[in-house]
Amino acid sequence: MKLWDKGISIDKKIEQFTVGNDREIDIHIAKYDVIASRAHAKMLQKIGIITVEELVDLLGGLQVLEKQIENGTFVIDAQFEDVHSKIEFELTKSLGEVGKKIHTARSRNDQVLVACHLYYKDNLSVIKDKTQTLFNTLLDLADTYKDKVLPGYTHLQVAMPSSFGLWFSAYAELMIDDVFLLDAAIKTVDQNPLGSAAGYGSSFPIDRELTTKEMGFATLKYNVVAAQMGRGKNERTIAMALGSLCNTLSRFAMDTCLYMSQNFGFVSFPDELTTGSSIMPHKKNPDVFELIRGKCNKIQALQGEMVLITNNLPSGYHRDYQLLKENMIAAFEELKDILDIFNYSIQQIIVKDIDVNSDLYKYLFTVDNINTLVVEGQSFREAYQKIGGQVQDGTYVPDTSKKHTHAGSIHNLCLDKIRAKFPV
Repeated sequence: MKLWDKGISIDKKIEQFTVGNDREIDIHIAKYDVIASRAHAKMLQKIGIITVEELVDLLGGLQVLEKQIENGTFVIDAQFEDVHSKIEFELTKSLGEVGKKIHTARSRNDQVLVACHLYYKDNLSVIKDKTQTLFNTLLDLADTYKDKVLPGYTHLQVAMPSSFGLWFSAYAELMIDDVFLLDAAIKTVDQNPLGSAAGYGSSFPIDRELTTKEMGFATLKYNVVAAQMGRGKNERTIAMALGSLCNTLSRFAMDTCLYMSQNFGFVSFPDELTTGSSIMPHKKNPDVFELIRGKCNKIQALQGEMVLITNNLPSGYHRDYQLLKENMIAAFEELKDILDIFNYSIQQIIVKDIDVNSDLYKYLFTVDNINTLVVEGQSFREAYQKIGGQVQDGTYVPDTSKKHTHAGSIHNLCLDKIRAKFPV
């Protein structure tokens, strides 16, 4: 049941160690192995390795497996090393000798690599779509609450006036930067590595342009050694992109937890979105956002893991590469759930009225008041000293009427400009 089986028995402990969790992980890339196998079969027929009739049989067998994968009935049994050996076995079982021909002119390394490329490409696009959904939600919230005042902080000290419109749209615009990195990662994996075989190509006259077109890749990874060395580099690039997005989400989640605490009291959520305490009946905990923060921080650590696994490997294939798949795929599946739950929860946020006349926020407008004096003719230094003196001697009375009119400020959010910036 192994693609490399030469009839020699393998120590069971060694086998268990080397296979690891591949059977469970490979369910996520099963459909992509079918896509690659279909393209490979068409190419084999074109170069005369298999007949038209054999191609028809292989495509029919692959379609059966594809339906099983879609229906959730496809299982990688314990006797199989991975999804690739399972698919070849099923084709051979149903089609006979022609099933054995599907592996011609490719290696298992080749199969894993192209299946991962297809999985990464597809799921990076899903992440981008889900990010855009959250982005649009935040801009809608920014528009809804653009006139609701929110104290701004530096060093966790009351600093200058902000607004919920500014807060929501700040995180929306930050996600655009994250999408730039997602797009870069998509471009990195949108290169067909199939045909590199074990890393040095094949003596068969394979048509790599054909498989590139069949699988929908933008281009080829032409150099076969470069294609194999892409393992690890792809994952490092993707981990950086996912980590950047997770950094934005984690910080937003932290703000939400902070602003929900009684000491701030800026926002709340419906009771059904929060959890309680086993001994404190008054508790209303933001567990969803705490878990988002923790899960996002785990994903941010992924880049370091990908770097350390592959950092000093020489060219060619190494079994270390097997270790990239598990946490990489787990991060994708986790982040898709995070984006869904973040979007679902933040839409139900309850924005509270904040009394800016409270002594807590007495000095929120000092900078605005200094600027008013400057507009009236005083130098900035003189105005700063005057307001500073009033603060020190307790005579300061805030004027809250000043408007911020420049692009991207409280009273000029430029939401339409931010929305237009999102990369499509």
